[in-house]
Amino acid sequence: MIQQLPNLITLINLVCGATACLCLIYGRLELVFGLVVLAGIADVLDGLVARALKVQSELGKQLDSLADMVSFGLVPGIIFYGLISAAQNGGNWPTGLDFKALPGLLLTACAALRLGKFNIDTRQSEEFIGLPTPACTLFVLGLLAIYLDPGHAFHFLLRQTLVISTLLAVFSYLMLAEIPMFSFKFKALTWKGNEIRFIFAAIFALMIGIWRWGGLSPAILLYVALSILLFFKRKTAP
Repeated sequence: MIQQLPNLITLINLVCGATACLCLIYGRLELVFGLVVLAGIADVLDGLVARALKVQSELGKQLDSLADMVSFGLVPGIIFYGLISAAQNGGNWPTGLDFKALPGLLLTACAALRLGKFNIDTRQSEEFIGLPTPACTLFVLGLLAIYLDPGHAFHFLLRQTLVISTLLAVFSYLMLAEIPMFSFKFKALTWKGNEIRFIFAAIFALMIGIWRWGGLSPAILLYVALSILLFFKRKTAP
């Protein structure tokens, strides 16, 4: 039973993601944030527990990808589906099937490609190649928070189908792009070698403190911008 504990935690990730999908379908949007956070915590814990118990397995690796596909692939795709439908229908979240909003699931398809690619890409041990699916999901959660807050400064942008479609295309591409993204993992709690992580963590906390859930979107945009800046700096270095 102890050997199966990491897999049980992975399944908690899966169930949280599946429940978040149901909340999106039935209009309980306020519950989605906590469920995705719980899924993310489980996603981190399963690996930590597996390493601590020395019970890492191929089954655990496959389960992790399947759970992530729901929590960090299907959930953000449904959110984009809802945002596109709402933009086309006076800001109202869909209560039935809206075929015109199905392009939102492009994000889900790209997340599946990314997760499959991640499993066989040995380059992603020190840093990510392309935007990680959890980071993409945080960005989309931020959009959902902005949608739910009519007083937000950028709420009006989510009434524009072109804006949402552009964000959908950009973030679908970023998950598959051959662009290195710095990892959030600290090898040691020292400044040297972790400068970018400490700086980003401080700014991330500030953005969440100011804008709460709505701060997730600008925080992930900052993460992408810093990663691209480091990428080009490395390319142009002598």
